[in-house]
Amino acid sequence: MLTVLFLFSYGLMTVLIVEQGSTIQSQRNLIKVLLRDSTELWAAKGKAIGDQQMVQAQAQAQTEEKTRANAPSTQAQAPSSHSLSTQTPSTQTPSTQVVPQRRSPSHAGKIVKPDTQLPPVPASDLVDRRRALSTI
Repeated sequence: MLTVLFLFSYGLMTVLIVEQGSTIQSQRNLIKVLLRDSTELWAAKGKAIGDQQMVQAQAQAQTEEKTRANAPSTQAQAPSSHSLSTQTPSTQTPSTQVVPQRRSPSHAGKIVKPDTQLPPVPASDLVDRRRALSTI
């Protein structure tokens, strides 16, 4: 009778180990899929932020060019043969090189990431530090 009980318990333990292995494998696959999706999402967000910054920089460059065109410039006083070879500020296309010149050196080339919010920690994960065993 005891032998049958031991065989039955070892059989149940084997089934439990196999099931845990398959659960761990499915969780590993899920983590890989979520990591890939998260990477794609961050890339899309980064591209959207970069596009938004580029549009803002172009709009600001256009407003600066308009203010320069309205102000008296030294190019208007230049000879006509020289002014034909160069473009006036109002016909120039906006340049993306304006953006790095306005930024401070510490922020050059950095993309601002949105603040991420961490999910709340469940109460079961909190440890009572008064009862935690500290050994040296």
